[in-house]
Amino acid sequence: MITTLAILLFVNAAWNAIVWPQFFKRVNRDERARDDAGKPTTFLIVHAVLIGISLLIAAISAVVAIVALVSQ
Repeated sequence: MITTLAILLFVNAAWNAIVWPQFFKRVNRDERARDDAGKPTTFLIVHAVLIGISLLIAAISAVVAIVALVSQ
């Protein structure tokens, strides 16, 4: 059971590591991401924070999966 959960955590980590950076590229190119002066807007900042949190969760998931597999 622990192995199955560890695999699920690795899949979660991989999914987040693959999907969110690509999403950030699209958000960064969006016309709402910067104002007329080129400064980041709230749209960009909020998305960057959400993506950062998702990538942090991915890293934590990977670490927990490794700990779970090693502690068996």
